Amino acid sequence: MHTETKEINEAIQGNPLVLEGNNSNSKKLFLESYGCQMNFSDSEIVASILSENGYNTTQKMEEADLILVNTCSIREKAEQTVRKRLTEFNALKKSNPSMKVGVLGCMAERLKAKFLEEEKIVDLVVGPDAYRDLPNLLSEVEDGRQAINVILSKDETYADLNPVRLGGNGVTAFVTITRGCDNMCTFCVVPFTRGRERSRDPHSILDECKNLWNEGYKEVTLLGQNVDSYLWYGGGLKKDFKNATDMQKATAVDFAQLLSMVAEALPGLRIRFSTSNPQDMHENVLRAMAKYDNICKYIHLPVQSGSTTVLERMNRQHTREEYLALIDKVREIVPDCALSHDMIAGFCGETEEEHQDTLSLMEYVQYDFGFMFAYSDRPGTPAHKKMVDDVPDDVKKRRLTEIINLQQKHAATRMRAYVGKVHEVLIEGNSKRDENFWYGRISQNAVMVFPKVEGTKVGDFVMVKANDCTSATLLGEQV
Repeated sequence: MHTETKEINEAIQGNPLVLEGNNSNSKKLFLESYGCQMNFSDSEIVASILSENGYNTTQKMEEADLILVNTCSIREKAEQTVRKRLTEFNALKKSNPSMKVGVLGCMAERLKAKFLEEEKIVDLVVGPDAYRDLPNLLSEVEDGRQAINVILSKDETYADLNPVRLGGNGVTAFVTITRGCDNMCTFCVVPFTRGRERSRDPHSILDECKNLWNEGYKEVTLLGQNVDSYLWYGGGLKKDFKNATDMQKATAVDFAQLLSMVAEALPGLRIRFSTSNPQDMHENVLRAMAKYDNICKYIHLPVQSGSTTVLERMNRQHTREEYLALIDKVREIVPDCALSHDMIAGFCGETEEEHQDTLSLMEYVQYDFGFMFAYSDRPGTPAHKKMVDDVPDDVKKRRLTEIINLQQKHAATRMRAYVGKVHEVLIEGNSKRDENFWYGRISQNAVMVFPKVEGTKVGDFVMVKANDCTSATLLGEQV
């Protein structure tokens, strides 16, 4: 299963962040991230705040003065992993009593009381909108008090902070454009852990992209829980736009305008975006994609189910028919666009007929990639409170297998369609299998591997002809 673009990239879970040290800093920070790309992006903001407050990052947790774990609440597996890590950190504290341990991010919001009072396993708990408060919270902890701030903000977007880029390849970077989410899908905990949706000032986004370009980055991914609903009218929540003044409404910037602004200002920079929501994916976004060569021809467009009745229970704001009409529009305006999906098998009450609707929708769309999960009931979600998780495990597993098998078939078909053509590839690094080969991605996000040619380097755009493919990779040679 292709997991290259999904927010949750299994390969990087739990990697400690490391960046250039500042000689005047005397304390050491060990920072681990789990979950979606948004969390990894947030960790860069945290590192940047703490770097101003005397902390350099370290890869050795034994020498840390402060251990922070940026957490995720989406899947149970992530929570179990984090809990296991916290017990390991606490074992370290026995030999180093002055070490402090803190939990950041989505789990912080959900399990604050448990961590601090009941289990006493951490010193501080900081939610996604409270990172600026870290220096104050740390001084509380230094004075021997537990510290907590999980207040969700209506306006925090960290727009003025230039995140410290961590790990990464120095070629591709993530730029956060919205925070929070208003959608209230019944299976999802995000609105409760990350708060209401607000957008970031477009000029600060453009400045961040320009800075990245000047530092040698060649591709940015504009990031949000729901990027298409980006809307800037001078600050404030998306849902309050209806109360904006006439002037604010006239000068508001939507996602299509933001995309065009970045594409026009930096014609050499490749632009991707994630995640999109079907009901907010307007035609003007597709027109911008068609107009600018540097906007990648790829949309991650989660559908979750092919059945309108399941979509209603999920509180998705689109029907099967509306989704398929949108797919037709994508094919018409951006004919060479690749598409990927998120799909949940076995949501509450799902019948065999509803599951067949999902398979037939997949047959219609023929996605390039997919991210497929069996439904798991998450505490704190509307589904957990009001619905019964009544599809038996063995049925969920079978349905998931059918979805995965069909996706693999379509992925192979889509891959073969790229063979025989010449593609622009951004070189991201060495191929994992053979360092005499480069690895990079085409505009449609498919991975291309090809022999190195004298004079090429990481960060170059090169033209490569795809000669063959495996189920997940194109094999080519430079032309």
